[in-house]
Amino acid sequence: MERLPYYQILHVLSLVVLIAHTFMAFANPLPENKKRTMMITGIAALLLFISGFGMLTLNKIPFLTGWVVVKLVCLIGFSALAGIAYRKPQLRSMLSTIAMVIVAAGVFMVYFRPF
Repeated sequence: MERLPYYQILHVLSLVVLIAHTFMAFANPLPENKKRTMMITGIAALLLFISGFGMLTLNKIPFLTGWVVVKLVCLIGFSALAGIAYRKPQLRSMLSTIAMVIVAAGVFMVYFRPF
């Protein structure tokens, strides 16, 4: 029986949720939305982290490979952006640009693994 891609499905779904709610925080940083958005982005980031390292373990990829470290830094950086958007709403334009660069770097690491 072939191995079902549970970790991949969880990884992609939690990434979509994290990106969607982070950009939602950029679009509408009202204080009454903060608690719910921060909970959802935190849970999505945790699931993204767990599923990513689960896939590394199943595929026997070393944790300190260069592309893994870059993706971990991307995850940590992107996870912080929603909170920053609520604290400093005047920086939303710059934060959305940073978010797009982080997502592009993460996707680049998935497909090219340059290290």
